[in-house]
Amino acid sequence: EYEAAGAKVVPAEEIWKSSDIVMKLRPPTTEQVAALEDRTIVSFLYPAQKKELVKQLQDQKATAFAMDCIPRTLSRGQTYDALSSQANISGYRAVIEASNEFGRFFAGQMTAAGKVPPAKVLVLGTGVAGLAAIQTAKNMGAIVRAFDVRPVTKEQVEAMGGQFLEVDFQEDGSGAGGYAKEMSKEWHAAAAAMLAKQCEDVDVIITTALIPGRPAPKMITKEMVAKMKSGSVTVDLAAEAGGNIETTVMDEKFITDNGVTCLGYTDLPSRLPTTSSSLYSNNISKFLLSIGPQTTREKGYYHIDHEDEAVRGMLVLEKGKMMWPAPLPPPPPAPTQAELDAKAAAEKPEVINYRAPYVQGAKTASYGAATILGMGMVAPDPAFSSLLTTFALSNIIGVQVVLGVSHALHSPLMAVTNAISGTTALGGMHLLAHSTSPAVTVLGAAATTLSTVNIVGGFIVTTKMLDMFKRPDDPPEYYHLYGVPAAGALTMYGIGAASGKFPEIDAAAGTLAGLLCIGGIGGLASQKTA
Repeated sequence: EYEAAGAKVVPAEEIWKSSDIVMKLRPPTTEQVAALEDRTIVSFLYPAQKKELVKQLQDQKATAFAMDCIPRTLSRGQTYDALSSQANISGYRAVIEASNEFGRFFAGQMTAAGKVPPAKVLVLGTGVAGLAAIQTAKNMGAIVRAFDVRPVTKEQVEAMGGQFLEVDFQEDGSGAGGYAKEMSKEWHAAAAAMLAKQCEDVDVIITTALIPGRPAPKMITKEMVAKMKSGSVTVDLAAEAGGNIETTVMDEKFITDNGVTCLGYTDLPSRLPTTSSSLYSNNISKFLLSIGPQTTREKGYYHIDHEDEAVRGMLVLEKGKMMWPAPLPPPPPAPTQAELDAKAAAEKPEVINYRAPYVQGAKTASYGAATILGMGMVAPDPAFSSLLTTFALSNIIGVQVVLGVSHALHSPLMAVTNAISGTTALGGMHLLAHSTSPAVTVLGAAATTLSTVNIVGGFIVTTKMLDMFKRPDDPPEYYHLYGVPAAGALTMYGIGAASGKFPEIDAAAGTLAGLLCIGGIGGLASQKTA
Protein backbone atom coordinates (compact mmCIF):
# COMPACT_ATOMS: atom_id res chain seq x y z
CA GLU A 1 0.00 0.00 0.00
CA TYR A 2 2.87 2.39 0.78
CA GLU A 3 4.54 1.70 -2.58
CA ALA A 4 1.22 2.08 -4.37
CA ALA A 5 0.88 5.53 -2.79
CA GLY A 6 4.32 6.48 -4.14
CA ALA A 7 6.53 5.75 -1.12
CA LYS A 8 9.79 3.81 -1.16
CA VAL A 9 10.17 1.21 1.59
CA VAL A 10 13.76 1.02 2.91
CA PRO A 11 15.48 -0.22 6.09
CA ALA A 12 15.20 2.05 9.15
CA GLU A 13 18.93 2.83 9.16
CA GLU A 14 18.75 4.20 5.63
CA ILE A 15 15.89 6.55 6.58
CA TRP A 16 18.10 8.50 8.98
CA LYS A 17 21.03 8.71 6.55
CA SER A 18 19.25 9.51 3.27
CA SER A 19 16.29 11.73 4.30
CA ASP A 20 16.44 15.51 4.37
CA ILE A 21 13.39 15.65 6.65
CA VAL A 22 12.47 12.87 9.09
CA MET A 23 8.94 12.78 10.51
CA LYS A 24 8.49 10.74 13.66
CA LEU A 25 6.07 10.17 16.55
CA ARG A 26 8.14 9.56 19.69
CA PRO A 27 11.29 11.58 20.52
CA PRO A 28 14.34 10.11 18.72
CA THR A 29 16.97 8.07 20.55
CA THR A 30 20.59 9.15 20.93
CA GLU A 31 21.61 6.80 18.11
CA GLN A 32 18.90 8.09 15.80
CA VAL A 33 19.92 11.70 16.45
CA ALA A 34 23.52 10.82 15.64
CA ALA A 35 22.43 9.28 12.32
CA LEU A 36 20.33 12.38 11.53
CA GLU A 37 23.43 14.60 11.58
CA ASP A 38 22.57 18.18 10.55
CA ARG A 39 19.29 17.49 8.79
CA THR A 40 15.68 18.19 9.89
CA ILE A 41 13.40 16.24 12.22
CA VAL A 42 9.71 16.77 13.00
CA SER A 43 8.42 14.81 16.00
CA PHE A 44 7.43 15.03 19.64
CA LEU A 45 10.49 16.43 21.45
CA TYR A 46 9.38 17.85 24.81
CA PRO A 47 12.23 20.43 24.87
CA ALA A 48 11.48 21.49 28.45
CA GLN A 49 11.99 17.96 29.76
CA LYS A 50 14.45 16.39 27.30
CA LYS A 51 17.21 19.00 27.43
CA GLU A 52 20.01 16.51 26.70
CA LEU A 53 18.28 15.42 23.49
CA VAL A 54 17.87 19.04 22.38
CA LYS A 55 21.54 19.72 23.24
CA GLN A 56 22.67 16.82 21.06
CA LEU A 57 20.60 18.09 18.13
CA GLN A 58 21.98 21.58 18.69
CA ASP A 59 25.60 20.37 18.67
CA GLN A 60 24.96 18.63 15.34
CA LYS A 61 23.58 21.86 13.80
CA ALA A 62 20.26 20.13 13.15
CA THR A 63 16.84 21.71 12.60
CA ALA A 64 14.04 20.43 14.83
CA PHE A 65 10.30 21.02 15.06
CA ALA A 66 8.38 19.83 18.15
CA MET A 67 4.85 18.60 17.49
CA ASP A 68 4.11 19.12 21.19
CA CYS A 69 4.83 22.87 20.99
CA ILE A 70 1.93 23.87 18.76
CA PRO A 71 0.34 27.18 19.87
CA ARG A 72 -2.97 25.68 20.99
CA THR A 73 -4.80 29.01 21.00
CA LEU A 74 -4.06 29.50 17.28
CA SER A 75 -7.15 28.58 15.24
CA ARG A 76 -5.17 27.58 12.16
CA GLY A 77 -2.87 25.46 14.30
CA GLN A 78 -5.66 23.11 15.38
CA THR A 79 -5.11 21.11 12.18
CA TYR A 80 -1.55 20.33 13.35
CA ASP A 81 -2.45 19.79 17.02
CA ALA A 82 -1.23 16.24 17.55
CA LEU A 83 -1.52 16.65 21.32
CA SER A 84 -5.28 17.01 21.01
CA SER A 85 -5.75 14.26 18.42
CA GLN A 86 -3.79 11.74 20.51
CA ALA A 87 -5.31 12.90 23.81
CA ASN A 88 -8.76 12.30 22.35
CA ILE A 89 -7.80 8.69 21.66
CA SER A 90 -6.21 8.30 25.12
CA GLY A 91 -9.38 9.49 26.86
CA TYR A 92 -11.53 7.06 24.91
CA ARG A 93 -9.16 4.14 25.41
CA ALA A 94 -8.83 4.87 29.14
CA VAL A 95 -12.53 4.13 29.60
CA ILE A 96 -12.25 0.94 27.53
CA GLU A 97 -9.31 -0.25 29.65
CA ALA A 98 -11.17 0.63 32.86
CA SER A 99 -14.30 -1.26 31.75
CA ASN A 100 -12.14 -4.28 30.90
CA GLU A 101 -10.77 -4.37 34.46
CA PHE A 102 -14.02 -3.42 36.19
CA GLY A 103 -16.10 -6.41 37.23
CA ARG A 104 -19.51 -4.93 36.51
CA PHE A 105 -21.63 -3.27 33.83
CA PHE A 106 -21.07 0.43 33.32
CA ALA A 107 -24.79 0.83 32.64
CA GLY A 108 -27.28 -0.07 35.34
CA GLN A 109 -29.68 -2.95 34.71
CA MET A 110 -32.88 -4.21 36.29
CA THR A 111 -33.40 -7.90 35.56
CA ALA A 112 -35.36 -10.79 37.00
CA ALA A 113 -32.10 -12.05 38.48
CA GLY A 114 -31.49 -8.83 40.36
CA LYS A 115 -30.55 -5.17 40.10
CA VAL A 116 -27.13 -3.98 38.88
CA PRO A 117 -26.38 -0.34 39.76
CA PRO A 118 -24.60 1.84 37.18
CA ALA A 119 -20.88 2.45 37.60
CA LYS A 120 -19.78 5.82 38.97
CA VAL A 121 -16.86 7.33 37.05
CA LEU A 122 -14.80 10.30 38.22
CA VAL A 123 -12.71 12.15 35.60
CA LEU A 124 -10.03 14.54 36.87
CA GLY A 125 -9.00 17.10 34.27
CA THR A 126 -11.44 18.12 31.56
CA GLY A 127 -9.15 18.90 28.67
CA VAL A 128 -9.40 16.99 25.39
CA ALA A 129 -8.63 13.61 26.99
CA GLY A 130 -10.96 14.26 29.93
CA LEU A 131 -13.88 15.27 27.74
CA ALA A 132 -13.34 12.21 25.54
CA ALA A 133 -13.41 10.01 28.65
CA ILE A 134 -16.60 11.71 29.90
CA GLN A 135 -18.35 11.20 26.58
CA THR A 136 -17.31 7.54 26.32
CA ALA A 137 -18.26 6.66 29.90
CA LYS A 138 -21.59 8.46 29.55
CA ASN A 139 -22.34 6.63 26.30
CA MET A 140 -21.66 3.36 28.10
CA GLY A 141 -24.31 4.24 30.68
CA ALA A 142 -22.15 5.24 33.66
CA ILE A 143 -22.82 8.06 36.10
CA VAL A 144 -20.04 10.53 35.31
CA ARG A 145 -18.56 13.19 37.56
CA ALA A 146 -15.72 15.50 36.57
CA PHE A 147 -13.41 17.98 38.21
CA ASP A 148 -11.03 20.61 36.86
CA VAL A 149 -9.24 23.62 38.29
CA ARG A 150 -10.62 25.70 35.41
CA PRO A 151 -14.24 26.69 36.16
CA VAL A 152 -14.80 27.61 32.50
CA THR A 153 -14.96 23.90 31.62
CA LYS A 154 -18.11 23.39 33.69
CA GLU A 155 -20.44 24.05 30.76
CA GLN A 156 -18.55 21.58 28.54
CA VAL A 157 -18.84 18.85 31.17
CA GLU A 158 -22.55 19.46 31.74
CA ALA A 159 -23.18 19.59 27.97
CA MET A 160 -21.90 15.99 27.79
CA GLY A 161 -24.17 14.89 30.61
CA GLY A 162 -21.56 14.89 33.37
CA GLN A 163 -21.74 16.43 36.84
CA PHE A 164 -19.09 19.09 37.50
CA LEU A 165 -17.64 18.99 41.01
CA GLU A 166 -16.56 22.22 42.65
CA VAL A 167 -14.19 22.96 45.51
CA ASP A 168 -15.38 25.10 48.40
CA PHE A 169 -12.55 27.58 47.76
CA GLN A 170 -12.58 30.40 45.23
CA GLU A 171 -9.54 30.27 42.90
CA ASP A 172 -9.36 30.18 39.10
CA GLY A 173 -6.89 27.66 37.71
CA SER A 174 -7.01 28.82 34.08
CA GLY A 175 -3.49 29.33 32.76
CA ALA A 176 -1.89 30.54 29.54
CA GLY A 177 -2.51 28.70 26.26
CA GLY A 178 -5.59 26.87 27.52
CA TYR A 179 -3.64 24.85 30.10
CA ALA A 180 -4.12 24.77 33.87
CA LYS A 181 -1.80 26.58 36.28
CA GLU A 182 -0.33 25.58 39.63
CA MET A 183 -2.81 26.15 42.47
CA SER A 184 -2.29 27.45 46.01
CA LYS A 185 -1.81 25.25 49.11
CA GLU A 186 -5.19 26.34 50.48
CA TRP A 187 -6.94 25.27 47.31
CA HIS A 188 -5.15 21.91 47.30
CA ALA A 189 -6.28 21.27 50.88
CA ALA A 190 -9.92 21.98 49.99
CA ALA A 191 -9.67 19.86 46.82
CA ALA A 192 -8.12 16.96 48.72
CA ALA A 193 -11.01 16.92 51.19
CA MET A 194 -13.53 16.85 48.36
CA LEU A 195 -11.68 14.14 46.40
CA ALA A 196 -11.25 11.97 49.49
CA LYS A 197 -15.02 11.93 49.91
CA GLN A 198 -15.54 11.11 46.22
CA CYS A 199 -13.06 8.21 46.35
CA GLU A 200 -15.27 6.46 48.90
CA ASP A 201 -18.23 6.58 46.48
CA VAL A 202 -16.94 6.19 42.89
CA ASP A 203 -15.96 2.95 41.13
CA VAL A 204 -13.58 4.27 38.44
CA ILE A 205 -11.16 7.22 38.50
CA ILE A 206 -9.54 8.53 35.30
CA THR A 207 -6.94 11.29 35.70
CA THR A 208 -5.63 13.50 32.88
CA ALA A 209 -4.14 16.53 34.69
CA LEU A 210 -0.87 17.84 33.19
CA ILE A 211 1.07 21.11 33.48
CA PRO A 212 3.49 21.77 30.57
CA GLY A 213 7.14 21.52 31.57
CA ARG A 214 6.41 20.27 35.09
CA PRO A 215 5.75 16.94 36.79
CA ALA A 216 2.10 15.92 36.89
CA PRO A 217 0.32 17.17 40.03
CA LYS A 218 -0.53 14.52 42.62
CA MET A 219 -4.29 14.62 43.04
CA ILE A 220 -5.13 11.16 44.44
CA THR A 221 -3.05 10.00 47.41
CA LYS A 222 -2.45 6.46 48.66
CA GLU A 223 -4.83 7.17 51.54
CA MET A 224 -7.59 8.10 49.08
CA VAL A 225 -7.02 4.91 47.07
CA ALA A 226 -7.19 2.92 50.30
CA LYS A 227 -10.72 4.26 50.83
CA MET A 228 -11.93 3.00 47.43
CA LYS A 229 -14.06 -0.13 47.22
CA SER A 230 -12.53 -3.46 46.28
CA GLY A 231 -12.76 -4.00 42.51
CA SER A 232 -12.47 -0.30 41.71
CA VAL A 233 -10.17 0.88 38.91
CA THR A 234 -7.89 3.89 38.42
CA VAL A 235 -6.44 4.90 35.04
CA ASP A 236 -3.65 7.50 35.13
CA LEU A 237 -3.11 9.22 31.76
CA ALA A 238 -0.35 11.35 33.30
CA ALA A 239 1.77 8.31 34.23
CA GLU A 240 4.59 9.32 31.87
CA ALA A 241 4.96 12.64 33.70
CA GLY A 242 4.95 11.09 37.17
CA GLY A 243 1.23 10.43 37.45
CA ASN A 244 -1.69 12.09 39.23
CA ILE A 245 -2.22 9.03 41.47
CA GLU A 246 0.40 7.98 44.01
CA THR A 247 -0.23 4.26 43.43
CA THR A 248 0.43 4.50 39.68
CA VAL A 249 3.33 2.48 38.29
CA MET A 250 4.38 3.63 34.83
CA ASP A 251 3.53 1.14 32.05
CA GLU A 252 2.25 -1.41 34.56
CA LYS A 253 -0.94 -2.75 36.09
CA PHE A 254 -0.79 -2.65 39.88
CA ILE A 255 -3.34 -4.03 42.36
CA THR A 256 -3.39 -2.52 45.84
CA ASP A 257 -3.89 -4.41 49.09
CA ASN A 258 -7.55 -3.37 49.18
CA GLY A 259 -8.21 -4.70 45.68
CA VAL A 260 -8.04 -1.51 43.58
CA THR A 261 -6.59 -1.99 40.09
CA CYS A 262 -4.26 0.89 39.11
CA LEU A 263 -3.36 1.25 35.41
CA GLY A 264 -0.38 3.36 34.39
CA TYR A 265 -0.21 2.57 30.67
CA THR A 266 1.50 5.20 28.50
CA ASP A 267 0.74 3.58 25.13
CA LEU A 268 -3.04 4.11 25.05
CA PRO A 269 -3.07 5.76 21.57
CA SER A 270 -1.08 2.76 20.25
CA ARG A 271 -3.91 0.51 21.40
CA LEU A 272 -6.03 2.07 18.65
CA PRO A 273 -3.28 1.96 16.00
CA THR A 274 -5.37 2.61 12.92
CA THR A 275 -7.10 5.69 14.31
CA SER A 276 -4.04 7.15 16.02
CA SER A 277 -1.84 6.67 12.96
CA SER A 278 -4.46 8.18 10.66
CA LEU A 279 -4.94 11.28 12.82
CA TYR A 280 -1.23 11.83 13.57
CA SER A 281 -0.23 11.42 9.94
CA ASN A 282 -2.82 14.03 9.03
CA ASN A 283 -1.45 16.40 11.72
CA ILE A 284 2.21 16.08 10.77
CA SER A 285 1.80 15.97 6.98
CA LYS A 286 -0.37 19.08 6.92
CA PHE A 287 2.13 20.85 9.17
CA LEU A 288 5.00 19.93 6.83
CA LEU A 289 3.08 21.17 3.79
CA SER A 290 2.33 24.44 5.60
CA ILE A 291 6.03 25.24 6.17
CA GLY A 292 6.46 27.83 3.45
CA PRO A 293 6.46 31.57 2.85
CA GLN A 294 3.32 33.10 4.31
CA THR A 295 3.36 36.06 1.94
CA THR A 296 3.43 34.25 -1.42
CA ARG A 297 1.72 31.02 -0.29
CA GLU A 298 3.72 29.13 -2.91
CA LYS A 299 2.82 25.45 -2.80
CA GLY A 300 5.56 22.82 -2.69
CA TYR A 301 8.21 25.32 -1.57
CA TYR A 302 9.81 24.46 1.79
CA HIS A 303 10.82 27.57 3.70
CA ILE A 304 10.92 28.36 7.43
CA ASP A 305 9.05 31.62 7.76
CA HIS A 306 9.42 33.18 11.20
CA GLU A 307 6.31 35.26 10.57
CA ASP A 308 4.20 32.08 10.58
CA GLU A 309 2.94 31.75 14.16
CA ALA A 310 2.42 27.99 13.93
CA VAL A 311 5.85 27.26 12.44
CA ARG A 312 7.68 29.68 14.74
CA GLY A 313 5.94 28.28 17.82
CA MET A 314 6.99 24.69 16.97
CA LEU A 315 10.53 25.56 15.84
CA VAL A 316 13.02 24.37 18.51
CA LEU A 317 16.30 24.48 16.55
CA GLU A 318 17.22 26.04 13.21
CA LYS A 319 20.59 24.84 11.91
CA GLY A 320 21.79 24.43 15.47
CA LYS A 321 20.51 27.79 16.71
CA MET A 322 18.20 27.60 19.73
CA MET A 323 14.82 29.03 18.75
CA TRP A 324 12.70 27.73 21.65
CA PRO A 325 10.69 29.07 23.34
CA ALA A 326 9.12 31.28 20.70
CA PRO A 327 9.06 34.97 21.58
CA LEU A 328 5.83 36.26 23.04
CA PRO A 329 3.72 38.43 20.75
CA PRO A 330 4.36 42.16 21.24
CA PRO A 331 2.01 43.92 23.63
CA PRO A 332 -0.74 46.00 22.06
CA PRO A 333 0.23 49.61 21.35
CA ALA A 334 -0.48 52.14 24.05
CA PRO A 335 -3.73 54.02 23.45
CA THR A 336 -3.46 57.54 22.10
CA GLN A 337 -4.68 60.54 24.04
CA ALA A 338 -7.67 60.83 21.72
CA GLU A 339 -8.62 57.19 22.45
CA LEU A 340 -8.23 57.77 26.18
CA ASP A 341 -10.43 60.87 25.99
CA ALA A 342 -13.05 58.98 24.00
CA LYS A 343 -13.01 56.11 26.52
CA ALA A 344 -13.31 58.53 29.44
CA ALA A 345 -16.23 60.24 27.75
CA ALA A 346 -17.92 56.89 27.17
CA GLU A 347 -17.43 55.93 30.82
CA LYS A 348 -19.02 59.10 32.14
CA PRO A 349 -22.23 58.33 34.00
CA GLU A 350 -25.26 58.93 31.86
CA VAL A 351 -27.38 61.85 33.01
CA ILE A 352 -30.90 60.52 33.55
CA ASN A 353 -33.72 62.91 32.75
CA TYR A 354 -36.38 61.85 35.23
CA ARG A 355 -38.77 64.49 33.88
CA ALA A 356 -38.80 63.20 30.29
CA PRO A 357 -41.11 60.17 30.74
CA TYR A 358 -43.66 62.29 32.58
CA VAL A 359 -43.62 64.89 29.80
CA GLN A 360 -44.11 62.15 27.20
CA GLY A 361 -46.92 60.61 29.22
CA ALA A 362 -48.67 63.96 29.53
CA LYS A 363 -48.42 64.50 25.77
CA THR A 364 -49.85 61.04 25.04
CA ALA A 365 -52.75 61.63 27.45
CA SER A 366 -53.44 65.02 25.85
CA TYR A 367 -53.48 63.60 22.33
CA GLY A 368 -55.75 60.72 23.38
CA ALA A 369 -58.20 62.96 25.24
CA ALA A 370 -58.38 65.42 22.35
CA THR A 371 -58.95 62.64 19.82
CA ILE A 372 -61.76 60.95 21.76
CA LEU A 373 -63.54 64.19 22.62
CA GLY A 374 -63.22 65.31 18.99
CA MET A 375 -64.84 62.09 17.79
CA GLY A 376 -67.62 62.64 20.32
CA MET A 377 -68.22 66.11 18.89
CA VAL A 378 -68.65 64.75 15.36
CA ALA A 379 -70.57 61.59 16.35
CA PRO A 380 -73.76 61.38 14.22
CA ASP A 381 -75.88 59.34 16.69
CA PRO A 382 -75.78 57.48 20.03
CA ALA A 383 -75.07 54.15 18.28
CA PHE A 384 -71.75 55.51 17.00
CA SER A 385 -70.74 56.59 20.50
CA SER A 386 -71.65 53.18 21.88
CA LEU A 387 -69.56 51.41 19.22
CA LEU A 388 -66.65 53.80 19.86
CA THR A 389 -66.74 52.97 23.57
CA THR A 390 -66.77 49.22 22.86
CA PHE A 391 -63.95 49.56 20.33
CA ALA A 392 -61.73 51.59 22.67
CA LEU A 393 -62.21 49.37 25.70
CA SER A 394 -61.71 46.16 23.73
CA ASN A 395 -58.43 47.46 22.34
CA ILE A 396 -57.15 48.50 25.77
CA ILE A 397 -58.12 45.18 27.31
CA GLY A 398 -56.68 43.18 24.41
CA VAL A 399 -53.33 44.99 24.45
CA GLN A 400 -52.93 44.66 28.21
CA VAL A 401 -53.83 40.96 28.17
CA VAL A 402 -51.45 40.15 25.28
CA LEU A 403 -48.59 42.10 26.89
CA GLY A 404 -49.01 40.00 30.02
CA VAL A 405 -48.38 36.70 28.19
CA SER A 406 -45.08 35.00 29.09
CA HIS A 407 -42.45 35.20 26.34
CA ALA A 408 -42.01 31.42 26.41
CA LEU A 409 -45.71 31.02 25.55
CA HIS A 410 -45.85 33.30 22.52
CA SER A 411 -46.23 30.33 20.16
CA PRO A 412 -49.33 29.04 22.02
CA LEU A 413 -50.56 32.65 22.04
CA MET A 414 -50.45 32.73 18.24
CA ALA A 415 -52.44 29.48 18.10
CA VAL A 416 -55.07 30.78 20.55
CA THR A 417 -55.52 34.06 18.67
CA ASN A 418 -55.71 32.08 15.45
CA ALA A 419 -58.57 30.04 16.92
CA ILE A 420 -60.36 33.18 18.18
CA SER A 421 -60.04 34.78 14.76
CA GLY A 422 -61.95 31.77 13.45
CA THR A 423 -65.16 33.24 14.86
CA THR A 424 -65.77 34.33 11.26
CA ALA A 425 -67.85 31.15 11.36
CA LEU A 426 -70.59 33.37 12.77
CA GLY A 427 -70.67 35.30 9.51
CA GLY A 428 -70.98 32.07 7.56
CA MET A 429 -73.86 30.89 9.72
CA HIS A 430 -75.56 34.29 9.27
CA LEU A 431 -75.31 33.89 5.50
CA LEU A 432 -76.77 30.39 5.68
CA ALA A 433 -79.70 31.61 7.79
CA HIS A 434 -80.58 34.44 5.37
CA SER A 435 -79.52 32.88 2.06
CA THR A 436 -81.54 33.86 -1.02
CA SER A 437 -79.52 31.99 -3.66
CA PRO A 438 -77.42 28.83 -4.09
CA ALA A 439 -74.21 30.87 -4.47
CA VAL A 440 -74.75 32.56 -1.07
CA THR A 441 -75.47 29.17 0.49
CA VAL A 442 -72.23 27.69 -0.92
CA LEU A 443 -70.18 30.67 0.32
CA GLY A 444 -71.79 30.52 3.76
CA ALA A 445 -71.19 26.79 4.07
CA ALA A 446 -67.53 27.17 2.96
CA ALA A 447 -66.94 30.02 5.41
CA THR A 448 -68.49 28.09 8.26
CA THR A 449 -66.54 24.89 7.49
CA LEU A 450 -63.14 26.57 7.08
CA SER A 451 -63.62 28.71 10.16
CA THR A 452 -64.58 25.67 12.22
CA VAL A 453 -61.40 23.91 11.08
CA ASN A 454 -59.45 27.04 12.05
CA ILE A 455 -61.02 27.11 15.52
CA VAL A 456 -60.56 23.40 16.29
CA GLY A 457 -57.06 23.27 14.78
CA GLY A 458 -55.95 26.37 16.69
CA PHE A 459 -56.88 24.89 20.05
CA ILE A 460 -55.40 21.46 19.18
CA VAL A 461 -52.07 23.11 18.25
CA THR A 462 -52.21 25.16 21.45
CA THR A 463 -52.70 22.01 23.52
CA LYS A 464 -49.77 20.23 21.84
CA MET A 465 -47.49 23.24 22.34
CA LEU A 466 -48.40 23.52 26.01
CA ASP A 467 -47.78 19.77 26.46
CA MET A 468 -44.16 20.40 25.44
CA PHE A 469 -43.69 22.43 28.62
CA LYS A 470 -44.99 19.68 30.89
CA ARG A 471 -42.66 17.84 33.24
CA PRO A 472 -43.07 14.25 34.43
CA ASP A 473 -43.58 15.39 38.00
CA ASP A 474 -46.30 17.94 37.19
CA PRO A 475 -49.62 17.32 39.02
CA PRO A 476 -52.52 15.79 37.04
CA GLU A 477 -54.91 18.08 35.17
CA TYR A 478 -58.72 17.82 35.00
CA TYR A 479 -59.63 20.38 32.38
CA HIS A 480 -62.41 18.15 31.06
CA LEU A 481 -64.50 19.27 34.05
CA TYR A 482 -64.88 22.65 32.35
CA GLY A 483 -67.11 20.83 29.87
CA VAL A 484 -69.88 20.80 32.50
CA PRO A 485 -70.37 24.62 32.67
CA ALA A 486 -69.81 24.85 28.89
CA ALA A 487 -72.61 22.37 28.18
CA GLY A 488 -74.85 24.08 30.74
CA ALA A 489 -74.28 27.52 29.22
CA LEU A 490 -74.95 26.31 25.68
CA THR A 491 -78.11 24.50 26.80
CA MET A 492 -79.37 27.55 28.67
CA TYR A 493 -78.64 29.82 25.71
CA GLY A 494 -80.32 27.42 23.25
CA ILE A 495 -83.50 27.14 25.30
CA GLY A 496 -83.67 30.88 25.94
CA ALA A 497 -83.10 31.82 22.31
CA ALA A 498 -85.60 29.24 21.02
CA SER A 499 -88.34 30.41 23.38
CA GLY A 500 -88.28 33.96 22.01
CA LYS A 501 -89.06 35.33 25.46
CA PHE A 502 -85.56 36.71 26.10
CA PRO A 503 -84.61 39.17 23.33
CA GLU A 504 -81.38 40.31 25.05
CA ILE A 505 -79.96 36.82 25.56
CA ASP A 506 -77.99 37.09 22.29
CA ALA A 507 -76.16 40.18 23.56
CA ALA A 508 -75.43 38.43 26.86
CA ALA A 509 -74.09 35.40 24.98
CA GLY A 510 -71.80 37.69 22.97
CA THR A 511 -70.48 39.29 26.16
CA LEU A 512 -69.85 35.85 27.67
CA ALA A 513 -67.97 34.73 24.55
CA GLY A 514 -65.82 37.88 24.60
CA LEU A 515 -64.94 37.39 28.29
CA LEU A 516 -63.97 33.77 27.61
CA CYS A 517 -61.69 34.84 24.73
CA ILE A 518 -59.97 37.45 26.90
CA GLY A 519 -59.70 34.92 29.74
CA GLY A 520 -58.17 32.35 27.40
CA ILE A 521 -55.42 34.75 26.35
CA GLY A 522 -54.96 36.03 29.89
CA GLY A 523 -54.42 32.48 31.11
CA LEU A 524 -51.20 32.35 29.07
CA ALA A 525 -49.60 34.82 31.47
CA SER A 526 -47.89 31.86 33.16
CA GLN A 527 -47.37 28.15 32.60
CA LYS A 528 -49.39 27.36 35.72
CA THR A 529 -52.60 28.87 34.35
CA ALA A 530 -51.92 28.09 30.69
